[in-house]
Amino acid sequence: MAGGWASDGAVQEQIDSSIEDAIARARSQLPKGESLHNCEECDAVIPEARRQAIPGVRLCVACQSELDKQQSAASGYNRRGSKDSQLR
Repeated sequence: MAGGWASDGAVQEQIDSSIEDAIARARSQLPKGESLHNCEECDAVIPEARRQAIPGVRLCVACQSELDKQQSAASGYNRRGSKDSQLR
């Protein structure tokens, strides 16, 4: 049951929209194209198994881990489960 000016199901629509946006953002960050043989950050050799497992890979495991840490620290999502985290 929605209150105020919101229609019934408005909260669920906002949740669905937030999830769709997150999926689109994650898909846009997937590597594309041909995998590199050397990391574009540190020039370390990228193992063949990694290149086959992740088509379009551009970073070695160490550099990718560091990038993931930086991106998770800057994440704009409220993971505490508060009501406001579901609203835009």
